[in-house]
Amino acid sequence: MTDIARRFPQNPLLKPADLPPSEEGLQIICLLNPGVFRFDSKTWLIVRVAENAMQKEGSIFFPILNELGKTEIIELPAEHPELITTDPRVIRYMGLDYLTTLSHLRLLCSDDGINFYEPKGPNALFGMGNLEAFGIEDCRVTQVEDTYYLTFTAVSGNGVGVGLRTTKDWKSFERHGMILPPHNKDCAIFEEKINGMYYALHRPSSVDIGGNYIWIAESPDGVHWGKHKCIIKTRPDSWDSARVGAGAAPIKTDKGWLEIYHGANKEHQYCLGAFLLDLNDPTKVIARAEQPIMVPTEPYELSGFFGNVVFTNGHVVDGDTVTIYYGASDEFVCGATFSIQEILARLVIS
Repeated sequence: MTDIARRFPQNPLLKPADLPPSEEGLQIICLLNPGVFRFDSKTWLIVRVAENAMQKEGSIFFPILNELGKTEIIELPAEHPELITTDPRVIRYMGLDYLTTLSHLRLLCSDDGINFYEPKGPNALFGMGNLEAFGIEDCRVTQVEDTYYLTFTAVSGNGVGVGLRTTKDWKSFERHGMILPPHNKDCAIFEEKINGMYYALHRPSSVDIGGNYIWIAESPDGVHWGKHKCIIKTRPDSWDSARVGAGAAPIKTDKGWLEIYHGANKEHQYCLGAFLLDLNDPTKVIARAEQPIMVPTEPYELSGFFGNVVFTNGHVVDGDTVTIYYGASDEFVCGATFSIQEILARLVIS
C-alpha cells in the first residue's frame, strides 16, 4: 500500500504531557482526533482529551460524569471474577461496559498551524446529562454561513450516539441534544446547503446484521435528519474490510465532493482513504480510491495507547493543499498535507 501524505517534520504536534488535566486526581492518557476550524485569523483544534483516575493496587478506578457534568470516580475490585480488562479502552464488569477513560474537548489555537497553545479563558467542553456520562469524543466542526456546527460522539451506558452543539462566537454554545441515536458516530455535516438542504455523513452500525458503513442523511435545519441512505461499505480482503467512517466535512472540488475517510481491517489497522460524491446529488458515489492515501508507518503511528492507527476528523484547505490534523496511535496529535489533485487522481470511477 502506498502513502501520499507529507507528514509534518514536527510530529507529534501534541502529546499528553503537553496539557494539564482537567482537575486534580485525573491524568491525561491520550490526545485524539481533533476537529479543525479557522477563526479570528488562527487555526484551531478542538482536541479530544482522554483522562483516567490515578490507580491503586487491588482496585480499578475510572471516571464518569454525573447528570450535572461533575466527575465521579468509580472503584471496582481488581480481582473480581466478572471483571474483564483485556481491552485498554473498555472495562466489562458484571455484564456492563465502561470506558477506561473519560473524554472532553479542549480548544487550542495556532498562528502558524504547527505550534498550538491554549488561549486564556474557558477552553473546554464537557459532557452533560445521562447520555454523555462517559464523555464526549471526536468532534467535527463545520461552518455553514455564520454558524459553527459541532458534531461529536456522546457516550454513556445507554450507547454511543451523535450529539450537536452550535456556536457563532466560540463563547456561548447551544446544546441540541442527541441528533442521531445509538449506535451511531462519525457524523460530518457538509459546509454548504445543497438544493436548500443540509447534508451529513454518519456511521450507524449493527452487531447482528449489516456492518460499519458510511451513510448520508439530509435535513431542513441541520438538527432533524432523515432520508438516510447507505453509500460506502466495507470491502472484503481490503484495507477497509472491517469498518469505514467519515472524516471531516467533504471538500468541494470541481469534480465533486471529496471525502477523506478512515477504514480498518480485521487486524485493527486504521488507514485513510478517499471517495467522491456528486456535487448536486451527494447521495451518489462517483468514485473511490482502491488503496489508502495514508498508512501508519511512523513510530508515533505504530506504537501508542492503541497502535497502528491514523485517524482524522479535521482539516483546512488552501487551494490544492489540504492540511489534515490527525490522531496517531490513539495518543498523539499530528499533521500532514496532501495535494487534492493527487488524491483525485487515485480515485476509480464507480
